[in-house]
Amino acid sequence: MSDVIDRPPARAGLKVIGTRPVRPDGADKVTGRAAFGADFALPGMLVGKVKRSPHAHARILSIDTRRARALAGVKAIVTAADFPDLASEEYEAGEGAANLRDLSQNCMARGKALYDGHAVAAVAATSAAVADAALSLITVDYEVLPHVIDVEAAMAPGAPLLHAHLFTQGLEETPQAPSNIAARNELTRGDLAEGFAAADVVLEGRYVTAAVHQGYIEPHACVAAFASDGQSQVWSSSQGQFMVRTFCAKLLGLNASDIRVTPSEIGGGFGGKTTVYLEPLALALSRQAGAPVKMVMTRDEVFRATGPTSGAVVTVKLGATSDGRITAAEVELKYQAGAFPGSPVVPGSMTALACYDVPNFRITGWDVVTNSPKVAAYRAPGAPISAFAVESAMDELALKLGIDPIALREKNAVRDGVKAAYGPTFRNIGYVETLEAIRDHPHYQAPLGRNQGRGFAVGFWFNIGGESSAAVHVGEDGSATVVTGNPDVGGSRASMAMMAAEVLGLPVEKVRPIVADTASIGFSMLTGGSRTTFATGMAVTQAAQKIVADLKRRAASIWDVPVENVDWLDGAAVCLDPAKAGLPPLTLAGLAARSAKTGGPITAEVSLTAQGAGPGFAAHLCDVEVDPETGHVTILRYTAAQDVGRAIHPAYVEGQIQGGVAQGIGWALNEEYVFDAEGRMENAGFLDYRMPVASDLPMIEAILIEVANPRHPFGAKGVGEAPIVPPLAAVANAVRRAIDVRMTELPLSPPKVRAAIDAR
Repeated sequence: MSDVIDRPPARAGLKVIGTRPVRPDGADKVTGRAAFGADFALPGMLVGKVKRSPHAHARILSIDTRRARALAGVKAIVTAADFPDLASEEYEAGEGAANLRDLSQNCMARGKALYDGHAVAAVAATSAAVADAALSLITVDYEVLPHVIDVEAAMAPGAPLLHAHLFTQGLEETPQAPSNIAARNELTRGDLAEGFAAADVVLEGRYVTAAVHQGYIEPHACVAAFASDGQSQVWSSSQGQFMVRTFCAKLLGLNASDIRVTPSEIGGGFGGKTTVYLEPLALALSRQAGAPVKMVMTRDEVFRATGPTSGAVVTVKLGATSDGRITAAEVELKYQAGAFPGSPVVPGSMTALACYDVPNFRITGWDVVTNSPKVAAYRAPGAPISAFAVESAMDELALKLGIDPIALREKNAVRDGVKAAYGPTFRNIGYVETLEAIRDHPHYQAPLGRNQGRGFAVGFWFNIGGESSAAVHVGEDGSATVVTGNPDVGGSRASMAMMAAEVLGLPVEKVRPIVADTASIGFSMLTGGSRTTFATGMAVTQAAQKIVADLKRRAASIWDVPVENVDWLDGAAVCLDPAKAGLPPLTLAGLAARSAKTGGPITAEVSLTAQGAGPGFAAHLCDVEVDPETGHVTILRYTAAQDVGRAIHPAYVEGQIQGGVAQGIGWALNEEYVFDAEGRMENAGFLDYRMPVASDLPMIEAILIEVANPRHPFGAKGVGEAPIVPPLAAVANAVRRAIDVRMTELPLSPPKVRAAIDAR
C-alpha cells in the first residue's frame, strides 16, 4: 500500500503517467517463457567451468593443464597466459571507473590468487561432467601467503601486502612504500575546531558493518560464440550490454565493433551485474575451441567470486548546541575494496552528511584492499554504510538532548538553496516533506508494547544521468515500438512505454518496449545509479516528440495548411485553420496508413547525455520487538517516505522502496560474509547466508512524495537507490530503544543482541 503526496498541479493533463498498467513482460515471466541467462543455447555448445583458488592469498608457482587437455571431451583451457597483459588504465564503462588491469586480473588471476574463489583457469568441454573432471586434473602449485580481511588490520603497519605496486593516493606527501591503502579522500568545510568549541554537547561513536552480497536470485550466466571471421556474439545476464562489449574487447584485445552483445532477461542485479566475470572467459574459450561456450555460476561461486559490498569501520563525532543545532561533524570511513582498489568509499563520504546543513565538517575516506572478493556496486554504493553510522549518532544525539528524532533532523535539514556537503546547491528537493510525512503519519504516534522500540533514520542518493539512446517506430496499424539499450532491471520497459504513450496520445497497450542488442541501438550507459527512467526516459520522450512533430507535418501536408495550424491532441492531429473548420482529426493510425504517400516510414531516434538528475531523499520509520531470551529481532511495522520526483508507474516505485527496505533489513539483522581462519568463506549459500524472506517482514508502507524534477519532461527522479540507505540505521535505532543499549556492529544477529542485553 502507499500514499501519494503531490505538489499540485504535478499531474495536470497527464493521462498515462501515474497510472498502473500491467507490466509488458509480466506474462512471459510468470509463465516461464522469459529467457534468462542460463536459458540460452546454441547448436554444438560446450560447457565452460572455472577452477578457483582455495586460498585467500597465494603465489601461483605453476599451472599444469596437460592431463586436463588430454581428457576426452575437453576442447579448450585458458589461464592468465591466454589474456593480454594490460597496463593500469582507468576506463569509464560501469558505475564509476574500472581499472582495466585490475579487471583483467580479477577475471583470471595472474601471479597471485588474492582471495578464496579467485579464478585461476577455465575449461570448455562437451558436458558438465567432463568439465568438472578436467578441473580436477588441472594442477596448481601455490605458495600460500599470509592474508588479511579485516579493514583496519589491512591498514596496519606490517599487514600482509596484496600489491607491491600499490601506493596510497590522496596523501599530502608521496608515500615511499607500498601499502594496502589504495586511496584517501577528504571533504571539508568551515573550521572544525571552532565548530566543536561552539557545541554544548559532543559525542563520538565507532560503527562496524560486514560485507554483504546483493543476493540476486539469478546467478551470472552467459553464452559466447567466437566465429572464424573474428566476429563474436555474447548473450549475457548483465545490467549493461554495452558495458559487456567494452570490457570484453578491452580484456581480450578485440575490436568492440566485432562483438555483438544481446542482453537476456535479468533475475536481479542491484549493481552486482555492472561488471564482468564470465563473459571474457567464455569468449576466450570459444575462440580456442571454435564452438559456442556456455558458462553459469553456482551459488557458491556467486558468493566467493563476485562482488559483495564493503565491510567497513566508520567513526563519527558530532557537536551540537543544547537546542539541537549541529555545529560540527567529523566522519572517518574505512571501506574494504576487496582484492583490488575501488570500494564505494567516495560516494559513502559524499552522502554521509548530505541530509544536513552542517557549517563545519571533515569527512575522510580510506579505500583499502583486502584478501576478499573485489567489491561491486550495491544499491546506493557506500551510502547505507555511512548512513548507518551518521544516523545512529544522530539518534544518540536526540536521546542525549531529549529532542524528538524527527525534530532534530528538521532543525538541521538541507533545503532548496542549501549547498550540499559534497558541493552543489540543492534545488527542487523534497527532503523536508519526507520528514513531515513520517511525523504526521499515524505510525509515528502508535503505541508500543514491552520489549518494543521505534527507530527513525534518513538517507540520500544523488541519482545520475548519462548516455542513453532510444528509437520510436510507428507501425502501419498505428501502434508504436520503443527501442532502448537498457536492460529492464526494475520496470523500465513499462516506464518507457508509458512516457512514449503519454507523448503520442496512445493507450499504453499499443506501445511495445524492446531492449535491443549492441548492434541495434545507439550506445547506452548501463542500467545503474537509478538513471534509466530519468536519462533513457528523456531520450524516449524526445524521440516521441520528434514523431509527433513529423505527424503534424504530414497532417499539414494532407490538409494543405501551415504546420503551425496543426495541433496534436489525444493521439490525433487537429486542424486549427479557421478556413478549414470542421475537418475531422487525423488519428495516428490514419496517418500511419498513409505514411508511404506522406514521406515514408514514421520513425525517430535520439541519443543524448542526460544531465540534471534530481537527488533522492528518504525517511524511514521502523518498529521492532526484541525477544530478551533469544535476542531475536522481529520487524513489526515499517513506513518509508521518499521524494520520487514524479512516479511514472507508482506500483513500480512502491516495489523499489519495498525491495530496498527488505534488503536493508537483511543487512541490518542477518547478512554477513563469514570467513574461517584460512580466509575461506564459510557461508557461501542461501542456507547459511541468511537473507530475509516474506515471513520475516511486515507489509512495508510506502509514501510517495512528488516534488517534480524540472530537468525531466515528466519530473522523474531515480527511485531505486535511496530506499536501501536508511534501513540499517532505522532498525538499529529501533533496537536501541527496545533494549536500551546502543549496538554499533552489524548484523544485529540474535547472539549479539542477547549478549548486549546480558551486558546491560
